[in-house]
Amino acid sequence: MNSSQTQAFVEHLWDSEIVPQLTEYIRIPNQSPAFDPEWEAHGFMEQAVQLMSRWASAKLERIPGASLEVVRLEGRTPLIYIEVPEFRSGGSACSDSKTVMLYGHLDKQPEMTGWAPDLGPWKPVLRDEKLYGRGGADDGYAIFASLGALLALHEQGVPHARCVILIEACEESGSYDLPAYVDHLSQRIGSPSLVVCLDSGCANYDQLWLTTSLRGMVGLHLRVDVLTEGVHSGDASGIVPDSFRLLRQLISRLEDEDSGQILPLSLAVDIPLERVVQAEQSAEILGAGVFDRFPFVAGMQPVDLDPVTLILNRTWRAQLAITGIEGLPPLKTAGNVLRPMTAARLSLRLPPSLDARKAAAEVVALLEQGAPNGCRVSVTVDQQANGWNAPRLVPWLEKSVSDASMRYFGKPSASMGEGGSIPFMGMLGEKFPAAQFLITGVLGPHSNAHGPNEFLHIPTAKRLTCVVAEVLAEHFRAA
Repeated sequence: MNSSQTQAFVEHLWDSEIVPQLTEYIRIPNQSPAFDPEWEAHGFMEQAVQLMSRWASAKLERIPGASLEVVRLEGRTPLIYIEVPEFRSGGSACSDSKTVMLYGHLDKQPEMTGWAPDLGPWKPVLRDEKLYGRGGADDGYAIFASLGALLALHEQGVPHARCVILIEACEESGSYDLPAYVDHLSQRIGSPSLVVCLDSGCANYDQLWLTTSLRGMVGLHLRVDVLTEGVHSGDASGIVPDSFRLLRQLISRLEDEDSGQILPLSLAVDIPLERVVQAEQSAEILGAGVFDRFPFVAGMQPVDLDPVTLILNRTWRAQLAITGIEGLPPLKTAGNVLRPMTAARLSLRLPPSLDARKAAAEVVALLEQGAPNGCRVSVTVDQQANGWNAPRLVPWLEKSVSDASMRYFGKPSASMGEGGSIPFMGMLGEKFPAAQFLITGVLGPHSNAHGPNEFLHIPTAKRLTCVVAEVLAEHFRAA
């Protein structure tokens, strides 16, 4: 495989076709079902599916025996399923070989506020080799990079094993539709020996980053009611407990408000030594980059100044964020009223090896027991997902990613856990315990997935496409 030829092919494909396709994709407000329950009626998800399917179908005409199907199960979001048969030198194809699964998703997070005046979630802007807008990096580029890697192999006649590509439309809602599709397609998928997922992050744009673990999560709504209607605060304060104070009191059962430490010991695990060592190595590479990539206000400090502590906090320790609140009027309309209720959405990230279902049950019991002052406490779990801890790389894959990182990034590869969740990985880890996993992505410093000013760093996406091509070629030789 000629790496210079691969790089030239991928560069041209991205510049001439993929970037324009992603530009149009960003314009589509195809929010995940959790954020757009009327997604089917609105038709935006279908627009995204058709955009990707049209491009992919045209490219698959260059690959002997390849096929694409949009699979639709009743009452579920659609899934793009692509099969590419084994390819051998000389152009021959065969369907009986080891299988590689490549995964991505096309649904998006909601708009979020705070975008720069000249940017917007559905307004693609290309600037300084960054494509701004919602969903390009998370994770619309995945289908284009996956097929781009395969096309690069075919352009040089380089063999690869059978590949299946799954692009789902429910990941940002917890991938609750995906298990049904994996079961439905199980005979066609087979048993992958390698899984490639491009929905993760990178700690910098200077080298290839492998994701070694993902945190689980529990998302829940916590509501406190104290009155049936609002009353004059001068009349009631000091007699009626404030609902916000009681909500805060309940949250303090879960989190120490001074340190941010999660208090229940059942939500902690022993961190594997290998992951601690990787955190130390990553901290040496990144230094203050572990925290200064975030847009802190002037004078703001991170939770801790030790990069190793911060990396382990982010990847192996439970952490809480309040991501939404109800019952509080805007400041300009806030009168002297003691409000009847306060509700908040709690996003609790869990260690990779913790059972999310058990954790959710424990948190609900913790918050519901002994309601302060007899208030009405309502707790509803709306999302739960197990984390994932990657198996150790086999020698051929470890060497392949290391060589590819040097070849296309100019630096050795690095490994670190991610703080986010990809529910698909835990499910696949259970279904295919013998598979190897290459989990990586383009969500690096300031790319701000889910937030304002999200962008895709195009040079990293190009290099990553080349890396995937090389790993697929090495997988065939190793198999």
